[in-house]
Amino acid sequence: MRGKATNFLSLLLVVVSLSGSSDLNAAAAPPLPPTAGDKMFADYFRDETAKLSQRCLADIATLDDWKSKRDKYRAQLHEMLGLAPLPERTDLQPVITGKIEKEDFTVEKLHFQSLPGLYVTANLYLPKNITKPAPAILYVCGHGQVKKNGVSYGNKVAYQHHGIWYARNGYVCLIIDTIQLGEIEGIHHGTHREGMWWWNSRGYTPAGVEAWNGIRALDYLETRPEVDKTRFGLTGRSGGGAYSWWIAACDERIKAAAPTAGITDLQNHVVDGVVQGHCDCMFMVNTYRWDYAQVAALVAPRPLLVCNSDKDPIFPLDGVTRLYEKVKKIYALHRATNNLGLLITEGPHKDTPELQVPVFRWFNHYLKGVDAPIGMAAVKMFEPEQLKVFDKLPIGERTSKIHDTFIAKATSDVPAKNTAEHEKFQKEHMLQLWLKSFGGWPDPAPSLNVSPAFSVERDGVRFTAHDFDSQPGVRLRFFTLRAVAAKEVKAVRLHVLDEPGWSRFQALAQKAFNQELTAEKIAGAPADEELDAAELEKFLGSVRDSGEVLVSFPPRGVGPTALRADEKYRVHVRRRFMLLGQTLDGMRVWDVRRAIQAVRSLDGQKDVSVALLGANQLGGVALYAALFEPEISEITMLQPPAKENDWPDFLNVQRILPVSQAVDLARDRFPVNIVLGK
Repeated sequence: MRGKATNFLSLLLVVVSLSGSSDLNAAAAPPLPPTAGDKMFADYFRDETAKLSQRCLADIATLDDWKSKRDKYRAQLHEMLGLAPLPERTDLQPVITGKIEKEDFTVEKLHFQSLPGLYVTANLYLPKNITKPAPAILYVCGHGQVKKNGVSYGNKVAYQHHGIWYARNGYVCLIIDTIQLGEIEGIHHGTHREGMWWWNSRGYTPAGVEAWNGIRALDYLETRPEVDKTRFGLTGRSGGGAYSWWIAACDERIKAAAPTAGITDLQNHVVDGVVQGHCDCMFMVNTYRWDYAQVAALVAPRPLLVCNSDKDPIFPLDGVTRLYEKVKKIYALHRATNNLGLLITEGPHKDTPELQVPVFRWFNHYLKGVDAPIGMAAVKMFEPEQLKVFDKLPIGERTSKIHDTFIAKATSDVPAKNTAEHEKFQKEHMLQLWLKSFGGWPDPAPSLNVSPAFSVERDGVRFTAHDFDSQPGVRLRFFTLRAVAAKEVKAVRLHVLDEPGWSRFQALAQKAFNQELTAEKIAGAPADEELDAAELEKFLGSVRDSGEVLVSFPPRGVGPTALRADEKYRVHVRRRFMLLGQTLDGMRVWDVRRAIQAVRSLDGQKDVSVALLGANQLGGVALYAALFEPEISEITMLQPPAKENDWPDFLNVQRILPVSQAVDLARDRFPVNIVLGK
């Protein structure tokens, strides 16, 4: 798509860079001291986390309250895992590729397909000499990589001692590999280290795949004659502890669960920074803005043992106990507090006997009705090669790239314009965007609290700045240029600045107003760029002659509120937003909306039309802001990303409508100019 450059574009080319990208994708730089932006973001995260924590399960006062909402909550969790609707339960196509015989148990090496081409490699531990169907344990693995000479043997090898113990003590135990560290290696670290921010836009999390593989593993266990399908237990540690929560919350076939070191609360993850220690498989796409006690509560009133150690740096004890206390209230409503246990042992984040033995006792009690002491340790017996399922990996597998296809992109047809169906389409999709992509926006909107920061003049042009509250704790600044002689505002043209645009804007401001304006007043470091005098005069002349107000606005994380130039730090700041049911880009859309409102709050500008311009990813931010604001006259996007996956990430947006349809929604109201070349 190409659009014709407007007068707006010619006026602002002097203050926009057409190269580069948003600042969070900038090249890594040596760590710097904390910035004003760092503090603002930290305060913001603290406040937002407190809000979600306080409201978590706060509306549940009676058992009837819980029962009336439980099914809705479970449906929301399915959706946040990418399991709504549940995928089709296709033929598992199980294949046993080998067996290992020991004196008191056997191990079957097998694989099944939870979806066509989505292979799950597993080891099934079977006790010998059982006379009737036995209780079964689904063991889901944590991040225990076992790899030799470039060959992955699956993390099931690292956790074999659990399967061995269960089989030697009368249980069937199925240990399944994860998609990241299985024999077929997929990805858990899309936003953590791969730069795949489009996972947020797609509504994708590998947690959903792991949950689905666990649900299908239960389907497989139900086909085995050795298994009593009324007595399923579920456990795992670390990543496996997290998957235990997802599976137990989603599937009531689990009769007893003992997740180990797999969950804590938003306070730990967001405020205390524990998110840095976790890949994306530990988190749902938090569309409905839950704290994690709400996930755990969905296991009630079934037997649940919450296990952790007291010196675990990635599942801190304070967060685990806060979560436990909230879940305990739900068990109390069921009068089932005896079914809820809290196990805290001494030690770090490690698979220790002190954590293992109480879990064994838990299942003995609830699945067998046995409370005898545990007399046998869990020990490993096999070399990795013995437990390997595939001699050769299957051609056409989807496991390694399941992130591309697990969540389908929206493909709805757009009804013909100027029809009732088209109007309905617009309203429905705008509502879905509001609820599921931008549900983290403040509601109701707080006061703007607009105040002037400074005002200087040169050659008939007035340069001013105003501060405003985008939301509590997020105070931002916009800058205006207008002719001193102008008696009325004909139009406002607002440029949404990315980091290269901000740098260019600084150069303009300091060159044009260097006698009156200091670097501190524009809240940034001095820019090194120089502007040609003729270019500068041409620009100032354009401002004097246009009769328009030109507004430059850096949203949060750009310019005055930029984070320190530490790429790893910036990545994990950005990940914090998604844990709060937001994205950084989604909140920048809100910032642009609020900047438009703040500009219109100034004298003589209440009903003025606003044109928008943004370069690179910030053009996409401006587009979505325009969809939600009235009286937008046009938008110009300079060099927007060519691929949809490279657009700004807004939660679930690709599940709602493609970028092309968002552009069409905008074009129904105002011109959209897309400039692809320099």
